[in-house]
Amino acid sequence: MTVAERLSHVRAGDVRADAGDGWTIRVQGFDPATAARDESLFALANGALGVRGGVDGIDSATDGAFLAAFFEQAPIHYHEKFTGFAFTTDTRVPVADAKHIRVVLNGETVGVAPGPDAPLTRELDLATGRLRTLHRFMAAQGGAVEIATERLVSFARPGLLALRLTIRSIDYTGPVTCLSDLRWGRRAEGQGDDPRIGVSLGSGGVDFQPILPESRPVAVRQTARLSRRTALLRQDHVAGPGLTAEEPFLSLDSISQAFHADLAPGGVVTLVKFAAYAWADGDRDNDGAAVEDRLMQEAAATLQSAKEAGWEVIAAEQADDLARFWADADVVIEGDAGLQQAIRFNLFHLYQSTGRDGATSIAAKGLTGEGYEGHYFWDTETFILPVLAFTAPQLARRMLEYRIGRLDRARAHARGMGHRAGALFPWRTIAGDECSAHYPSGSAQYHINADIAFATRLYEEATGDSAFLYAHAAEMLFETARIWPQVGHFNARKGGAFTIHEVTGPDEYTALVNNNFYTNAMAAAHLAHAADLYRRMETQAPAELATVATRIGLTAAEVTLWARAAAAMYLPTDPDLGVSPQDDDFLSKPVWPFADTPADRYPLLLHYHPLAIYRHQVCKQADVVLAMLLAGNRFDRGLKQRNFDYYEAVTVHDSTLSPSTYGILAAELGDSDKAIRYFTETARIDLDDLHGNASHGVHMAAMAGSWLGVAWGFGGMRWQGGELRFAPVLPPGWARYEFGIRWRGRRLRVAVDAAGTTYCLLSGDELTIHHHGGAVMLAVGSDRHVAAGPFPAPVRALIFDLDGVLTDTAEGHYQAWQRLADELGVPFDRERNEALKGIDRMGSLERILAGSGKMLTAAEKLEAASRKNGYYQDLIARFTPEDLFEGVRDLLLSARQAGLKLGVASASRNAPALLTRLGIIDLFDHVADAGAIPNPKPAPDIFLSVARALDVPAPLCLGIEDSMAGITAIRQAGMPAVGIGDPAILTEADAVIGHIRDFRLDRFVRPA
Repeated sequence: MTVAERLSHVRAGDVRADAGDGWTIRVQGFDPATAARDESLFALANGALGVRGGVDGIDSATDGAFLAAFFEQAPIHYHEKFTGFAFTTDTRVPVADAKHIRVVLNGETVGVAPGPDAPLTRELDLATGRLRTLHRFMAAQGGAVEIATERLVSFARPGLLALRLTIRSIDYTGPVTCLSDLRWGRRAEGQGDDPRIGVSLGSGGVDFQPILPESRPVAVRQTARLSRRTALLRQDHVAGPGLTAEEPFLSLDSISQAFHADLAPGGVVTLVKFAAYAWADGDRDNDGAAVEDRLMQEAAATLQSAKEAGWEVIAAEQADDLARFWADADVVIEGDAGLQQAIRFNLFHLYQSTGRDGATSIAAKGLTGEGYEGHYFWDTETFILPVLAFTAPQLARRMLEYRIGRLDRARAHARGMGHRAGALFPWRTIAGDECSAHYPSGSAQYHINADIAFATRLYEEATGDSAFLYAHAAEMLFETARIWPQVGHFNARKGGAFTIHEVTGPDEYTALVNNNFYTNAMAAAHLAHAADLYRRMETQAPAELATVATRIGLTAAEVTLWARAAAAMYLPTDPDLGVSPQDDDFLSKPVWPFADTPADRYPLLLHYHPLAIYRHQVCKQADVVLAMLLAGNRFDRGLKQRNFDYYEAVTVHDSTLSPSTYGILAAELGDSDKAIRYFTETARIDLDDLHGNASHGVHMAAMAGSWLGVAWGFGGMRWQGGELRFAPVLPPGWARYEFGIRWRGRRLRVAVDAAGTTYCLLSGDELTIHHHGGAVMLAVGSDRHVAAGPFPAPVRALIFDLDGVLTDTAEGHYQAWQRLADELGVPFDRERNEALKGIDRMGSLERILAGSGKMLTAAEKLEAASRKNGYYQDLIARFTPEDLFEGVRDLLLSARQAGLKLGVASASRNAPALLTRLGIIDLFDHVADAGAIPNPKPAPDIFLSVARALDVPAPLCLGIEDSMAGITAIRQAGMPAVGIGDPAILTEADAVIGHIRDFRLDRFVRPA
């Protein structure tokens, strides 16, 4: 299904219809068909505890609460089981839920009638982290009340859920009862036909046990039967004036406490509820009374602290925490309220769902639902960690600490997979062991090692925190690098290239292949980084290196092997199609019959046997295209464009991870229309439920992709070797956008509008960034505005002058004219020679003779010009390729690889001979015949003639000149002009650079 088709399914009246001020998610009324989706959207979390956004007064089988550290481990049953298969699966299961307070008016339980006009409003405040509901209810006996609730899951107090209930009588008179519940017994979603949700726990599950000291129910303990993990929940209250409390009472699946009051019109009662969760790791803690006592004390301490602080303080803590996050992470989009709302919604969920203790990370669905059993996948490091590294680096570090803490389990997994050394992280996990029962699309995805290495490398680039790598992450990087030589080899049949076998890449519609392009590219980067880290540690952290090397038996010879493998990695280009093959066989398969596949047969994984899919060219998600992004420094623009075009045609985007990658690369390649379409799908995937499964939980990696789409896509942000680069563009339909970056201890804001880009360094040391290739120095208190120019421009051809642009023939011209002038007895010097730049031979002669008093006939002029040309040819006969300006050959090769046509518009009739001597004549598609041009520069004729010969419209040609006459000619031809030389002289040029070596395609050119 295309992006446009997905977006066409957005229902009128959904969340987009009330984007508000961009800081709220608001739904009016209640629709049972979207109730489970809304529970995901309105979920609250703090990295440890997650509470879905159910509505009081409505029973829901999909509502619930989760703890990041509480999960069951059930056996995986196979009819045919082989060595190394995963033997258990971790499943995050629901825990007891404390968010419900039932309201009873004179014996009538308050409920919510379904319908869009139901007097119920729910609002998630992204600035303060609170979920608010407002419900107006008409009692059967007559009279109405207004019930307002506020809910938060505290960032500052990891086990705390806080609620405030306010009931105001409009014109109701009578008794009111508030029943505050702790509910348990909700089971994990059962296994069905959708592999993305549900599990068969077998004999596993959760046992709940109320805790009744002195026969008074005060808490509930829950224990996972097989993992032995334990959690405990208890609650306490602060009752407002007019409320009286009864003793808690126990029912079959809840502990409840009643609070009573009498209401009269205008009367108000308030009840604040605090619920405290505590948990223990069954792997470390002995089950029994001691554990229960400890958890009871932890929960009691949390409740006591909360009651002493009170609701207002806890709410202020929450708002302050988020204010600090938004100060760095907020993205502003002016021109599309729906996208403004979406990007903040996505960032909010990323922030609140990320583990903060180093023992947990962030699951595919965060803490918002049961999708994918609460597992961590590769997208945690590939999509989510980069966002946090640039906005909340302390959380990115915690995510890496989680992986480091599971290194021993990764080693065990590697041994189970037959590897004698090293570590292989599991495809999907919570505790650290492989949980995927389908190894072709699970355990075979070895690229997860390279993805974690990529995240570690990016974290170091963004933070400069090399000490963390030396002290903590190096062992993980070395152990995971050791796997690649065990799944690949230097292949004599591939010219000695290093090839990798029987793996699966990100595209899960193709499995168990040789030389998956993404895997090879990312493995090469992993190996090179591991080798570089080893070399750096030899001088910068020798003690840490010695400790790690001794512990794991690492030798310099092994590191040398990594470097060799990285340099020799097999990354071919298909000679017929000019694209990167996704694997050795992908391009040989038939293309999937898209025309014969109805829309209701997507996603393909729910309707076709995997083998039927594997036999075709069809991609579930970006694979080669993702390599073009994450390993983009090693690939030229032309290859990126060809790969984008080819693989876009066979990618169905059945994974929510896919659109963001295509959108970012589309922005880099200059296709703003595609970029904004892909970005819109990414940003609104959950709010508009574009994949129809937001009810399982929101899509964390897609949410991360929306931030990447702004910063990496439209902002053009890239980094390498400690340098931060931007190439901003303004998307169609937007008036302005702004985003923040944390970079090596600094805080930076980037704002883009039609007038240009403004960089603001908020804190930290001075910083030099690069804007479209040009250096910009930043300092605190001194914003730098870079005016918008015509570049990068849509271009299909580059047209070069020769003299002074590609080589230096100016001295030869000067000496030849000087010799002729001396023979003619007319004055001439270097200053007069400057005025001849860009002027043809006869025009130059006329200028030399003007004002000299020397008169020549037409024939004598022809003879004099011919004589000068002879002198000049004698001088340039000594030219070789060594006389080519620095950077010219690389520029021409890169331009051709990018699919650009190349031409020369030189006024010199010797241009073909000179280009031949310089060794570059074959790189040009056309060289102008200066003798056939009726009007010389500054007339546009020569540039227009080259454009016609190249069959490219003039506005899509870029002219490059070193003379004012040439710049004028280019501008009159209707082409953008880049001058080489002095900006004070080349005043009509659209941009001026000092030397041709400074010309960067990504700065000046985007595909037309």
